[in-house]
Amino acid sequence: MSVPYRIKGNTGEWEVVIGLEVHAQVVSNSKLFSGAPVGFGAETNQNVSFVDAGMPGMLPVINEKCIEQAVRTGLGINAQINLTSVFDRKNYFYADLPQGYQISQFLDPIVGKGEITIDLPGGESRVIGVTRIHLEQDAGKSLHEHSPKHSFIDLNRSGVALMEVVSEPEMRSPEEAGAYVKKLRTIVQYLGTCDGDMDKGNLRCDANVSVRRPGEEKFGTRCEIKNVNSVRFIMKAIEFEAQRQVEIIEAGGTIDQETRLFDASTGETRTMRSKEDAHDYRYFPDPDLLPLVLTQDYVDAIAATMPELPDQKKARYVAQFGLSPYDAGVLVAEKATADYFEALAEKHDPKLVSNWISAELFARLNKMGVGIEASPISAAALGELIGLIEDNTISGKIAKTVFEKMCESGKPAKQIVEEEGLVQVTDTGAIEAAIDAVLAANPDKLAEYKSGKDKLFGFFVGQTMKATGGKANPAMLNEILKKKLS
Repeated sequence: MSVPYRIKGNTGEWEVVIGLEVHAQVVSNSKLFSGAPVGFGAETNQNVSFVDAGMPGMLPVINEKCIEQAVRTGLGINAQINLTSVFDRKNYFYADLPQGYQISQFLDPIVGKGEITIDLPGGESRVIGVTRIHLEQDAGKSLHEHSPKHSFIDLNRSGVALMEVVSEPEMRSPEEAGAYVKKLRTIVQYLGTCDGDMDKGNLRCDANVSVRRPGEEKFGTRCEIKNVNSVRFIMKAIEFEAQRQVEIIEAGGTIDQETRLFDASTGETRTMRSKEDAHDYRYFPDPDLLPLVLTQDYVDAIAATMPELPDQKKARYVAQFGLSPYDAGVLVAEKATADYFEALAEKHDPKLVSNWISAELFARLNKMGVGIEASPISAAALGELIGLIEDNTISGKIAKTVFEKMCESGKPAKQIVEEEGLVQVTDTGAIEAAIDAVLAANPDKLAEYKSGKDKLFGFFVGQTMKATGGKANPAMLNEILKKKLS
């Protein structure tokens, strides 16, 4: 059992209480209430309809695909699907909100209570409650870099469909918050309901943070850290904010309920504005939209198309392929990685495939700064390399050399092995001759070995490998050497 996360203050320990609101952009071709296209990187104000621009008399029309995606996401976290939900107007003014209100959901969201199981170091797991998922439209974006005196508005994001996934305040450490976001991101990627691309802002997080003494039931005053778009920054922001609140309380101050921003360059949070409560937004049902009514048959039809989710896939990898829970967890953490693994596991030793992906491939991808989708080695190419190990054409050590050459040249494994003469020596006579030569050249070491220095066995293995250019079959070498030395 892990030790609870505690903040050490001058007057004792403190507990941090964390609730997250994750905004996930819905995968759809058009926006939530208009036919304007959805796409990253378009010229400013190109993907804008009259509805998105808040023009008078324009009426919203619900995009059914977005409804389907929200239901699918709810099913993916074992949540209640509300057959009747209501779209509300959330009233506030920003220059990048042209209607003067946001169409969202408040009292009657499309998805009710659910849960997400997070994976923690040491193989532990925790179930975090989800309060709700509601659909809402995104605002536009204010641009400040074009002028020192003026702000410009880009409405390309205005009206884009978002799912806001609201957790219960049940996380108690930055690590748990990070694990929650990672798991939610993985789930929506498997479901195909959000691409989870945090660099593009397609998945971003608001963190509600407060502190209290361990054992207290009452929550402290919370501050909300807005729009954090990386798991690492979410964890750093929570850590800083919790420490800031402890220092203020211990100095005799009080925490103001406010919205704060995280500055990645300093690792600190700073005040953005005082925190609004629900009544400040003057929610009321949008008069242009009737209540959304779903049938159970509609929900059941979506449920029938649900894919295998990460926890299910992890359990299958353990049962079907004999992988450890840790290795299976690494492979299912990204859908693209799981797809890559499965393309190989049916044809090759699953444990060997897992080791190659987790070690050599991941190391190369990290060095390149890319994901497995941009891997220079396709699943088929790695499969060819693993096949050469399995049929004893090359050793595992030689395979690592071949792998590096594959990454650099783009050539297939067999071609590299043939061109560079890297075929493994499996001729027992040749290996035996090499061992005899090594033993004859090192009579002093041989005498020491026979007098009890067993560790010299590794020396003889190394010398024989050196003599064969690293090509001797390791298993054969070890077996023959043991016989010779005995």
